[in-house]
Amino acid sequence: MERIDMKIVCQNRKAAHEYFFDELIEAGMVLLGPEVKSLREGRASLVDSYGKIKDGEIYIYNMHITPYPYAHHLDLDPLRPRKLLLKRREIGRLIGKTEEKGYTLVPTKVYFSKGRAKVELALARGKRKYDKRQVLKEKELQREIDQAKKREGY
Repeated sequence: MERIDMKIVCQNRKAAHEYFFDELIEAGMVLLGPEVKSLREGRASLVDSYGKIKDGEIYIYNMHITPYPYAHHLDLDPLRPRKLLLKRREIGRLIGKTEEKGYTLVPTKVYFSKGRAKVELALARGKRKYDKRQVLKEKELQREIDQAKKREGY
């Protein structure tokens, strides 16, 4: 989904280690002016953030946007819940999916696309400990294969 007109602000790399992603969804965010300016400077973090459905709307919780230092007229909470903008049909489908056992909404990255702040949400299932170990074994095996090919001159 990488596009030329896309400027990535922050990513949640740990999420790929903790969850299996079944589907990725792009959503807009309802932000205030100083928050947009902070995002443009890259002052955001998705660590421990999650999406939650409340009253038929989707919100992102625990996303930290550092307050813009030159905005003195507004005192904003950096961890306030932020509403996400999706079509009603998508929200209805996500409500059905998240009610299934083990599914959750995990934000994976925040970026600007055509001047608009977007968040990429993943419909995710949690990995168990043995799943994580299996993935690490596969990565290690692939690394050894690549090194062997490099030594042999492929």
